Amino acid sequence: MITAVLVDDHPVVVAGVRAWCALADPPIEVVDAGPSVAVAWLDPGASADVVVLDLQLGASGVSWGDLKRLVDAGRQVVVYTMRDDRETALTCLDIGAFTWVTKAEGESHLVAAIRAAAHNEAYTPPALSGALGTDTNPNRPKLSDQEINVLLSWFQCESKELVAAELNIKVSTVNSYLARVRGKYASVGREAPTKAALVARAIQDGLVTVDEL
Repeated sequence: MITAVLVDDHPVVVAGVRAWCALADPPIEVVDAGPSVAVAWLDPGASADVVVLDLQLGASGVSWGDLKRLVDAGRQVVVYTMRDDRETALTCLDIGAFTWVTKAEGESHLVAAIRAAAHNEAYTPPALSGALGTDTNPNRPKLSDQEINVLLSWFQCESKELVAAELNIKVSTVNSYLARVRGKYASVGREAPTKAALVARAIQDGLVTVDEL
């Protein structure tokens, strides 16, 4: 069963998310929840597959530092927030959040995002799709045609083995191309350590549209 820990300081939101996850098919277990990010670092939350994080806890402002520390520790973070502006969405992705869901998008998109994060499968909710479509970030890495071909094929295939077969190259070559793409993104300050993050970068840079995924 997929497990999640919820960091949110609104009891009504916590109760709602717990209910949505319990009723999901298959169910998602919310192992802990609380108003402080500490619940994500302490058992049982420390071992949860996914961290659902509200960006604004109490009167302390936006918790960018908490998000970055979780991402740096290798956690899969779904940001779930009242903030619905483009800058917040893109900053979350730049820091390394798995995805960004507004609280207005509700049950279906949050549950789908948690499930996708647990399986490391790309998921782009409607609000995030809109934010990506208007991104004007000038820091575009220069990718070769073959790097782009491998990247786009990987988005549409279930495994690197299928990418290799489709492009008639070795799996090791696929890995090399993807490593180079990640390196190029990192060099311009836009790290993309996961497949989901690479999908987000590709959408931001106009290499692919949400409808093509």
